[in-house]
Amino acid sequence: MQTSTRNTYRCTVTKITQGAVNAEIDLALPDGQRLAAVITERSAQDMGLSEGAEVFALVKATFIMLMAGDAPGRVSACNRLAGRVSARKDGPVNSEIILDLGTGNTITAIVTRASADSLGLAPGATATALFKASHVILALP
Repeated sequence: MQTSTRNTYRCTVTKITQGAVNAEIDLALPDGQRLAAVITERSAQDMGLSEGAEVFALVKATFIMLMAGDAPGRVSACNRLAGRVSARKDGPVNSEIILDLGTGNTITAIVTRASADSLGLAPGATATALFKASHVILALP
């Protein structure tokens, strides 16, 4: 599978919470980190999702918000992955930030250069990636 999405993770479905319109899908990465996705009930049925199923979780880099440090305060984004900045590439408007999650995984975010500067997102800095469950796209292997 080839996509333009910078962040792709192979996951196992650990729980499905059915709703009238949407389903919340709880996911485990091989290293034990957790993600959540919210997809339509119809999509969950069409994909034949069940506990134990293998899926890919995809998240566009522009959907990722970054916070300095590793202890996010009270925010509504249920996906929170802490790591260290391993790379930063600046453009005139935006910066590409790559966090090493310390587990063999990375997550890439695109944020404004002004935000990257004000948060001190330089290589070695600790940061947390935040994103909504509705921003996770699921795909079958």
